[in-house]
This record gives sequence, structure tokens and C-alpha cells, in this order.
Amino acid sequence: MKPECERCQQLLDMANPHVFICSYECTFCADCAEGMNHQCPNCGGELVRRPKQLPKADVTQSEHP
Repeated sequence: MKPECERCQQLLDMANPHVFICSYECTFCADCAEGMNHQCPNCGGELVRRPKQLPKADVTQSEHP
């Protein structure tokens, strides 16, 4: 996932729920996505909210059978 909007270059926080991506992970801020009617200018696909990234679990070998 990209750290900035591809249209206006605004830095995007990974925890920000108002970031939009297409199926190719083109990344846009909410203002730009709305201004483009939620359609990716690169591929023509739909722009949807970027999924949340959960912290990685600390799993060790001893926890698995």
C-alpha cells in the first residue's frame, strides 16, 4: 500500500480509514477519490476504502503443534 495520494501527493497515514484504492492498489486520498467519482484514472476500476492493516501477531514455533 502506497504512503501518499497518487493525485495530490498528500501523505497518507496507514491507519487512516479515509484512503481509497483500486484492485491494483492505486492509492488516493478521500478528497481526490470523491473528485474522480471513485473511479481509478489509471485502470478505470472502482476506488474502495483501503482495508485496515492489523498488527502482526508474534507467533513462535512452540505455539504450533
